[in-house]
Amino acid sequence: MNAMILAAGRGERLRPITNSVPKAMVEVRGEKLIDRHLSMLARAGIETVVINLGWLGEQIVDHVGSGEQYGVHVVYSPEYDSVLETGGGIVRALPMLGKDSFWIVNADIYTDFEIPDTALAESLDAELILVDTPAHKINGDFDLQVGKIVNGPDRPLTYSGIARYRACFFTGIEVERFSVVPMLRDAADAGRLGGTYHTGLWHDVGGPERLEALNQA
Repeated sequence: MNAMILAAGRGERLRPITNSVPKAMVEVRGEKLIDRHLSMLARAGIETVVINLGWLGEQIVDHVGSGEQYGVHVVYSPEYDSVLETGGGIVRALPMLGKDSFWIVNADIYTDFEIPDTALAESLDAELILVDTPAHKINGDFDLQVGKIVNGPDRPLTYSGIARYRACFFTGIEVERFSVVPMLRDAADAGRLGGTYHTGLWHDVGGPERLEALNQA
């Protein structure tokens, strides 16, 4: 199985830290986020990891290299000045991700989640890992009912930034800048979006204040 780390974004919320460091290279408790994510993926037996590159992406390449030191093979999907957001970034990387299901991890989260050794159910196009909605958010993103994600007025849970997708979910979509969220909403309405509730450690690193609080916790 393969995976992708979404690392191309500018990291606006983390400025001024990200004026000189890409968000994936920010350190939490003495560990770079990109190192933590790659180690998690390696433990799960992921073979190839695609990292998309944008703002200061050359720093990621210099630090990670081929991925050999983590036990994975790392390849890069450069976007740089034409960052494609979540949907476009995934579609551009599809040739490197293969035809099977694959995992996606947002670069700017901090978690103890472990990738499970289970297959994506045939009835699903995708599965999102959900967490309790943090205090800094007014509303959550989704509800979860019997393993299926539901849109609606009650949204007690938040998307963690970790998901797995069936490659065919993106078949026929052009490489252009777009968010994957509308596709997820449609999949939920069709009953084809699964969800898993993670009760462990999870933080959206967010801005400098949140990063400082996390480092001091």
